[in-house]
Amino acid sequence: MTQWFTESFRAEFEKQAEQIGRVNLAVFGKTGVGKSTLVNAIFGEPVAVTGIGSPVTVGSHLYLDKRGTLGVIDTRGLELGRDDDVIIKELTKAIKESRSKPITEQIHAAWYCIRGMDRRFEDFEERFIRTLESLGVPVLVVLTQVPMRDGMFHPDAVELARQIEAKGLPIVGGRPFMTYAMRDQFTGQPPYGLVEVLGATFQVAPVAVQGALAAAQEIDVQLKASQSHKAIAAAVTAAAAAAAVPIPFSSAAMLVPIQLSMMARIAQLHGLGLDKSALLAVASTSVATSAGRAAASSLLKFIPGAGSVVGGVINASVASSLTLAMGQAWLVVCQKAFDKTLPGVGGRIDADAVRRLFEDEMAKRMPSIRHRG
Repeated sequence: MTQWFTESFRAEFEKQAEQIGRVNLAVFGKTGVGKSTLVNAIFGEPVAVTGIGSPVTVGSHLYLDKRGTLGVIDTRGLELGRDDDVIIKELTKAIKESRSKPITEQIHAAWYCIRGMDRRFEDFEERFIRTLESLGVPVLVVLTQVPMRDGMFHPDAVELARQIEAKGLPIVGGRPFMTYAMRDQFTGQPPYGLVEVLGATFQVAPVAVQGALAAAQEIDVQLKASQSHKAIAAAVTAAAAAAAVPIPFSSAAMLVPIQLSMMARIAQLHGLGLDKSALLAVASTSVATSAGRAAASSLLKFIPGAGSVVGGVINASVASSLTLAMGQAWLVVCQKAFDKTLPGVGGRIDADAVRRLFEDEMAKRMPSIRHRG
């Protein structure tokens, strides 16, 4: 049965990966402003440096580094302020050509990065930002490496932000976002502003790729949770529809594909690989790994009073409540896997402890369910 579950989970996991797709972010700015540092701080690994495999050329000097749910478009071999005409020409061509492609091949948002202490916002930068917006790409202006003390931004960065705001540029939020991407080991300056940049990007990204953005980022657990709750809600609705005509407990396995889909998507949103996700899922729930009459006993133990009813049925209320509890319990498991707080033994995941965690979380959420025979 475990092999059946693993194979089924693998198929669902791959299906959910395709459905989540990829968000593509264009990152521009002068050399040395900290573009790569900003990207890596939000997305958790050196995406802009290593990528996965060879970069895919989308223009003579525009490259798309792909890593699962994230694509980062960058310029290579050209310098803003010197090669603007070339970059704009290539960018315009790439964006127009992408419009006939699937949503996951398009450019969804752009970050224009300026070092916060540079004190100058130049004419070519204004032109570049206006060009991006005219091509239908939402633009965030991000001021990088801005020192902050006692909750106050450095005066030079504040003045630069004022200059930019005075231009009335068509930028997200109408203002620059102040950031500091990585803790300075010498001064102790902590990072800040990253969640705000991510949140603003999420708001302007197409709905079809918001899940990919939530999955790719590694700084906002609540964003992952909110997208996970959407997956749970969809599964709850589907489970209720499946049990609109009450089904015997012995046929409860018909709910498993719905629950597998939900579990696979939540695992994807938390950036858990297939092998780890499958291992956790197998360890977590005997409900999902059982079939036919075997599922009945697994389900019954979570439903107060149901065990005393012979020939009972699962109705829409029970099916949806059970799926909701499973989803919420699985979300806890995935969150602990994401923040590396799952119980382990000798560096390995403790499967028994994971199962107890899942069942304890389910039990907390099941008292409201009452069996209706």
